[in-house]
Amino acid sequence: MQRLKIILAAALLVVPALLPAPAALAAGSCARTHTVVAGETLSRIARRYETSVSVLQSLNGLRNPNRIFAGQSLCVQEQITTSIRYTVQRGDTLARIARAHGVNLQVLARVNNLADMNRIYVGQVLLIPEVTIQ
Repeated sequence: MQRLKIILAAALLVVPALLPAPAALAAGSCARTHTVVAGETLSRIARRYETSVSVLQSLNGLRNPNRIFAGQSLCVQEQITTSIRYTVQRGDTLARIARAHGVNLQVLARVNNLADMNRIYVGQVLLIPEVTIQ
């Protein structure tokens, strides 16, 4: 039993080191990280940093929000270096603007403090960050 505990403890130390770096960390665009503690969920981490699960998934290249591990380093805030301005035109949608500029939809909404991604208006000026889709 003691030997099993030692093996499990060693595995817990090694597993996080084998995990891939978050997409934003690998790209050098992560401004803030969080190390997952045993028992934490992506939802709880999102609430703590006032963001959403989908944004955290996007920043970290996570396909399944239920698969995070103690010791894993997650990017919780992306570093936005510079941005351009875009004036919303008739027929524009936020998704279309994001796609046209190669920017993640959630990142674009967050940078522009848009609570509802479906509510933009003609003449509205949006900041388009120079961050590409991972």
